[in-house]
Parts: sequence; structure tokens; C-alpha cells
Amino acid sequence: MSHATISQSISIVHPISLSHGKNAEVWDTTGKRYIDFVGGIGVLNLGHCHPGVVEAIREQATKLTHYAFNAVPHAPYLQLMERLSAFIPVSYPVSGMLTNSGAEAAENALKIVRGATGRTVVIAFDGAFHGRTLATLNLNGKVAPYKQKVGVLPGPVYHLPYPSADNGVTCAEALKAMDRLFSVEIDVSDVACFIIEPVQGEGGFLALDIEFAQALRRFCDTNHILLIADEIQSGFGRTGQRFAFSRLGIEPDLILLGKSIAGGVPLGAVVGRKPLLDNLPKGGLGGTYSGNPIACAGALATLDAMTDAHLKTWGSQQEEAITRRYHAWRTQGLCAYLGRMTGVGAMRGIELVNADGTPASKQLTQLLELARDAGLLLMPSGKSRHIIRLLAPLTIEPAVLEEGLDILEACLRQLA
Repeated sequence: MSHATISQSISIVHPISLSHGKNAEVWDTTGKRYIDFVGGIGVLNLGHCHPGVVEAIREQATKLTHYAFNAVPHAPYLQLMERLSAFIPVSYPVSGMLTNSGAEAAENALKIVRGATGRTVVIAFDGAFHGRTLATLNLNGKVAPYKQKVGVLPGPVYHLPYPSADNGVTCAEALKAMDRLFSVEIDVSDVACFIIEPVQGEGGFLALDIEFAQALRRFCDTNHILLIADEIQSGFGRTGQRFAFSRLGIEPDLILLGKSIAGGVPLGAVVGRKPLLDNLPKGGLGGTYSGNPIACAGALATLDAMTDAHLKTWGSQQEEAITRRYHAWRTQGLCAYLGRMTGVGAMRGIELVNADGTPASKQLTQLLELARDAGLLLMPSGKSRHIIRLLAPLTIEPAVLEEGLDILEACLRQLA
């Protein structure tokens, strides 16, 4: 099928065309089967065409396909916000709004913090990814390709090192950089918020240092700065619990949601402390398609499936399988390019590096092609695109997961 009508500014990782999928398997238009370790880039924690989600969508489509909530409220939006407020593991009353995507959630969060604080400065982190809209581009901790050729971006935004055992940046180093920032670059009283991913997605599945997270929370409290947690990729069970910020022992003021919130239907949300969400004038938040009834139905079915017991079981099973195989490969000396394993729970990355420790980006490109030819779809991540991003559905059948890891093992062995 021709791509002539598609913008060539869209980068395509796998040059195939999919026809259909079921749980962790997809088929292209030639009938070839693949095991899917991409999951729509973290959207399909419940897999392709989860029966509960499909049935909820089908039923809702016979009742009401759309209504703009800010014109006339509808039941699915109201029901979902009630369920979400109970699902978010924080001690304070939760309020929020639904959006069409994670990037739109981030955009609205920026409006909310400006309204609540009267400040405009945002502090983000190296390696961050928060979206491709104009304001979120400046939050991203990476220039190429996102910030190239688009000129001056909305700001002001400053970046700090992201501390993680997965990238070798310590809590002390990040705090030192933060001290320098407020000594040299910007008055702390001008800062509206920090925005941070509890586990970086695009950055390479790097898990945030717990000590730093708690120090940052204290700093924000002392200086009346808001803390935004971007859980768009790490949320909804990806790390084995509802949201990744729980492992940090902190509560964010605002939380960005998206990707696996609705089983594959476009939906996002910004939720958090009720006074923050209520601070803008009437009409300051909203959107025509935001909280579409069909998307809300998919999200309600997703929450039905994501019980704590299910999330714990799915996450631990996937984590055990991945870590067991990875450590076996390291012990065997399977591949000269096999570097560290990053992330937590079922949100895992595998780094490819050269003998001198530099990123083996060329080998990862080779691995993507080898695996695709063998029937496994993988996704790159990291600043140098040298980290394999493993995003198989949490619901993947154990035998299919092992089959996918077998393919990955065979392809790693072939790298040159």
C-alpha cells in the first residue's frame, strides 16, 4: 500500500502494514504473524482487542457516539471521572478533566499551573518526552528530531539532569545542578512547576531515583512549586502497580494520563488536587472531543480489568520472565553488545553498547530488522536510540512471551 499521501515528516519504525491483532499478536496485510513488544508504544497494556473493552465500545456505539461535554454533560464522562478519582492512589480529593491525548493533558496542565501560581517557569529533565505539540516540545529533553526547524518555543523552560541508577546520574549530582540553576539561571520564586516522568519512556526506561524524588517533593513544598508527574507511559499497570509514582513515596500535585487509559481508544486526562483544577475561569478548560463517550466506555472497561491483583500478577510474571532471560544472556555472554537492563516491573529496556561503552545504535537498527523478519516487533528508545523498549501487553500469554524472548535471543546472537 502506497505511503505517497502520508507526510514524510512522520518517521516509521517498521515498514509493514497491519491488518488485525489479538492480545499480543498482530498480522500484516500479507498474513504474516508478529509478536508485538511495541503495544502501540505503551497504549495496549491490555492487548489488542481486549474482549471487555471491545464489548464496552460496541455497546456504547449503539447509544451515543459523541457529545461535547462542555455543551451537554454525558454519563460516560461523569462515570469515568468518578472511577478515575478513586483509582488514583493519593490521599487528597481528586478532580480532573479528560483530553484527547497525553500531550493535550500536558498542555492543559501548563495552563492550570500558570493559573494557580501566577508563575510561568517550568523545570523539566534531560531525556524527557512529554509530547509533540508546540508547548510540550520545549519540555522534551532532546532536540533531534522534535525541536528542529520549529523556531522559538513557548517557555520559559529549563532542564536538569535526570537522576537514575539506569543512567549513572546520582541524586547528589542532580541536586547540585538544581542548586546551580537557582543560583545562576532563574529565581526560584518564578518557578511554577517541575514536570517529571517517574520512569522515562522515550528516554530509555530510566527509573527515577527515589531519594531525589522525595527531595524534590520537599523542595516544591518549601518553595510553593507544583509537581507534575507524567504517567502517560508508565501508568495503568506498566510497572506492576497502578502508577509508577507510588514506588517513589510521594504524591504529585498533578498527574498526566494517556496511552493505556482506554484500551487503544484516544483519550488522556490531567488529574490532581481539586483547588488546582478549579482555578481557571469557566470555559478555561474543555474541548470538542475531550472525553468522547466511546473513549470513556473503553476506559471504564479498562479500569474494570485493572484490579490490583491483576496488575500485580501480570507485572510480576512479565518482570520475572524478562529479567530471568536477560541475566541468562549475560551469564552466557550471548551478545557482545548486550548492556544494562533498565526500568522497573514490566517496564524494561535493554541497552546495546559497544566495547568502549558508547551506544551501539547501528546494532539496534540491525536488531529491529532481524527481529521483524523473524516475527517480533520491537521499539527503540534512548537519546541515541540504543535501548530496546519492551512494551508487550501485560495480558500476554506466558507461552507467547517466551516465544518472543526466544526470537529476541536468536536475533541478539546474530548482531555484528
